[in-house]
Amino acid sequence: MTTLLITHPSGLLHLTPAGHPERPDRLRAVERALEAERFAPLIRVEAPLGRLDEIALCHPEAYARAVLAAAPREGFVHLDADTALSPGTIEAALRAVGGAVLGVDEVMTGKARNAFSAMRPPGHHAERERAMGFCFFNSAAIAARHARATHGAERVAIVDWDVHHGNGTQDIFWNDAGVLYASVHEMPLYPGTGAPAERGAHDNIVNVALSSGDGSDAFREAFDVAVLPRVAAFQPDLIVVSAGFDAHWRDPLADINLREADFAWATQKLTDLADRHAGGRLVSVLEGGYDLEALAKSTAAHVGALMGG
Repeated sequence: MTTLLITHPSGLLHLTPAGHPERPDRLRAVERALEAERFAPLIRVEAPLGRLDEIALCHPEAYARAVLAAAPREGFVHLDADTALSPGTIEAALRAVGGAVLGVDEVMTGKARNAFSAMRPPGHHAERERAMGFCFFNSAAIAARHARATHGAERVAIVDWDVHHGNGTQDIFWNDAGVLYASVHEMPLYPGTGAPAERGAHDNIVNVALSSGDGSDAFREAFDVAVLPRVAAFQPDLIVVSAGFDAHWRDPLADINLREADFAWATQKLTDLADRHAGGRLVSVLEGGYDLEALAKSTAAHVGALMGG
């Protein structure tokens, strides 16, 4: 079985104000990187529109409708200082959700071994009823709930290596014993959550805080000691990855010093774990990563590892 790559041109139509780090060029950089010959075996499909009932798996319908209604016909509408809607945002955000859901459908039904949804805007900062941190709907969280609601997955593990803590994912699953959320991130850093003492109502949250200046050794130790054993013990039916690449040494929004090889290593560790416990089933969704060169090379390393090479 092969790796599925899910994208859609609408991801370029979500515009942000001048100078904003979460910009369409991010997706262009990813797409160029994945045009290399070694990625020819990828199955490439377009992300469908996510549905309101899918979003409602993690966000109240009233919240979702309010976000949809806020879209401007021109210019920008700011939901907070960092999070703005443009005329093209809604389609992009809905297809980001749809891409994550499609990845789950294809992987859970055995049509693909694993999947990567290369869409924007990102999602892991979106709480149940709050858009923030460039995020509107939490695609990784929706993917996990969809796997349980539609495909009968009893346990889903979400592993998040974006350099910023996924406060939204933690908020959504705090009381959900069927989902393990494990995050490795820098602290102190936006959004201020993610202390190791934050463990969830069912001890289903694993937060590992790295310090400014940490690099490969600290990251790999966090994975080996704190994340992988907990995911293995959870014995998930599916692994979802919040794949942010802003812990790269080049990234302007943080101070962790990872390299492309670290993301390939972490991906291989998770695919090995998925092979042992989840029938190989893994779905990855793009989160952060704001230096274009680092994002392109890191994404290539990630997808290459998903493909088994």
